[in-house]
Amino acid sequence: MQPPPGVTVVDHPLVARHLSVLRDRATPSNVFREALADVATFLGYEALRDLHTRDEDVQTPLEVAKGARLVDEILVIAVLRAGLGMVEGFLRLVPEARVGHLGIYRDEASAEPVGYYESLPVHDPEAEVVLVDPMLATGGSAVHALDRLREAGARRVRFVCLVAAPEGVATVQAAHPGVPIVCAALDRELDERSYIRPGLGDAGDRLFGT
Repeated sequence: MQPPPGVTVVDHPLVARHLSVLRDRATPSNVFREALADVATFLGYEALRDLHTRDEDVQTPLEVAKGARLVDEILVIAVLRAGLGMVEGFLRLVPEARVGHLGIYRDEASAEPVGYYESLPVHDPEAEVVLVDPMLATGGSAVHALDRLREAGARRVRFVCLVAAPEGVATVQAAHPGVPIVCAALDRELDERSYIRPGLGDAGDRLFGT
């Protein structure tokens, strides 16, 4: 499926291999957890490619070389609970990043998001904020989270997920058209229960073995 403008599907053999492990219903929680963190790292390379740097001199064992230092303040915001599985992958790339949490669950009857917890670091409005959640299904939780980040003053936000449904992408882009979306796969559709097909099941349940 061709992604719409504003959506980047990371096309890489290692991402494809890890995604197959994550989709496999026989994958145990410990392997699922490791694969999710690994894919998050791969996605992070793409999501953070436009970070700003400052030139600096670095003393090598032989001479002075030109180097670079990140200048952006970076925040990784995890949508609880499944988003926790992606945080480690991002911190491998940017260990100096600060981490926040938004607790959101989907009401099974209405499929609407319900917020129940919030812990966001105080940050500069120009900080680079990465919102992470493995699944972009209806888009309701993502829009709810993006609304809260905007209300908290974040101006530079991107959304990173593992698997996205076209319906969720459309919902997010309608509510927040300037937010880039980075994912490992754009799946076929949502079913009648608002589950992503083919998807990988409930990421939170599989991550924590519940």
